[in-house]
Amino acid sequence: MDVGEIVARYRAGERGFCGANLKRASLAGATLAGSDLSGASLYMANLHKANLAGTNLSGANLNDADLSEADLRGANLSGAYLKRANLTGADLGEANLSGAILAGADLSGAGLTGATLTGARLRRANLSGAAVTAKHLAQAKSLQGATMPDGTVHD
Repeated sequence: MDVGEIVARYRAGERGFCGANLKRASLAGATLAGSDLSGASLYMANLHKANLAGTNLSGANLNDADLSEADLRGANLSGAYLKRANLTGADLGEANLSGAILAGADLSGAGLTGATLTGARLRRANLSGAAVTAKHLAQAKSLQGATMPDGTVHD
């Protein structure tokens, strides 16, 4: 399934795209809210300013993906792979990031209000200026080397 086909099927009312291969896809500004992209490969995909609110991305490969300024409110990213992903300015409010791998991800300025971070791996992630509480960060499995919201580096 290519990008054009997914967008067309979404517009026609389809929401199930689990396991889709969208490596290096350009979906900047696309609306796929409420879709099922669980287990999808979005490696190096461009999702800048995409509307993915309420989308199921559990177990998806989003390594090196550009999700800057994306709307991920209420999205399910449990067990997703987001290594080195660009999430600057993304809205992850109420998102489920349980067990997600965010090693080296850039979450600077991201909104994480109410997000679930239980077991998330944020090793060397950049959280500078992110809207997240210490209580939520305490749920994470690893914060080693992460730049915290206040600019300090966690040891």
